[in-house]
Amino acid sequence: MPLSSNEKTNETGANLVKALQGAFHTPPGFRPAHARGILLTGTFTPTTEAASLSKAVHFNASSTPVTARFSNSTGLPQIPDNAGDANPRGFAVRFNLPEKNGRRQHTDIITHSTPFFPVNTGEGFLELLGAIGASSAPDAPKNPSPIEAFLGSHPAAKAFVTAPKPTPASFATEKYFGVNAFKLIAEDGKETFVRYRITPDAGESHLSDEEAKGKDPAFLHNEIQTRIIDGGVSFTLSAQIANEGDQTNDATVRWDEDRKVVKLGTIKLDAIPDDNDEKQRTTIFDPVPRLEGAAPSDDPIIDVRASLYLISGKERRAAGPHH
Repeated sequence: MPLSSNEKTNETGANLVKALQGAFHTPPGFRPAHARGILLTGTFTPTTEAASLSKAVHFNASSTPVTARFSNSTGLPQIPDNAGDANPRGFAVRFNLPEKNGRRQHTDIITHSTPFFPVNTGEGFLELLGAIGASSAPDAPKNPSPIEAFLGSHPAAKAFVTAPKPTPASFATEKYFGVNAFKLIAEDGKETFVRYRITPDAGESHLSDEEAKGKDPAFLHNEIQTRIIDGGVSFTLSAQIANEGDQTNDATVRWDEDRKVVKLGTIKLDAIPDDNDEKQRTTIFDPVPRLEGAAPSDDPIIDVRASLYLISGKERRAAGPHH
């Protein structure tokens, strides 16, 4: 019997976890992508525009507690903050919603510091990782290598790889993009397709390659903790609104910059949880909104990401605390 679409998604997710772990030799208990990071807590305060676009509880409450995670790229838990491969950075935000029937509820937004995504399916991501792996084999073909051949036939992946990814001066001076489209649903049933953006209220600031080289390998993780002690950091959560006819099912297709951008609210981070490593190990972010007022678009990457994060999260929890 052929696999159902759900089984196929989970199989792709499991294969991606293995491929990423293999690519980075990620030790048990760590994420196979964005392994190194830090958790912070704070508050989200929505705008009135947010409530007009969505009936979701966090867009209508006076404020909602949030748990956020900044992270470096790759599955290397010790990757230096000043390494080029640590870009793009990740920023995930969990909105901790009121309990329902005695159960804790949450919804998450997952972003990274480039508006690009290299592929538009889970299978495409597996092909990309396969090409990267094959290129580092001792007997790999040259001119073109497998990765050069892949990028030559996949312009979106090439755009992602070649896009500049400068190192931020701080996690708090970087802008972050949600590459998947989501559907916001208003009280009256009106549906709006959006992509999330998170911009730093402190303004953007990046380092040159030379400046980055001179930094401490933990400079971003140390700097954000200093900012929290000094009073915290804040970001603006916005939604880029799709025009009629804009593609909502392809993470590699960007909408034009002339699209309307609506401010949804302010994320203020002002504390660093104790047991940070342990909480990171056991926290599983979920790209699917799973609440009234927001829904996934028909972008197939969303379910694959959800599957990958869940499989990886269950493995991390089973691995036990890091030592």
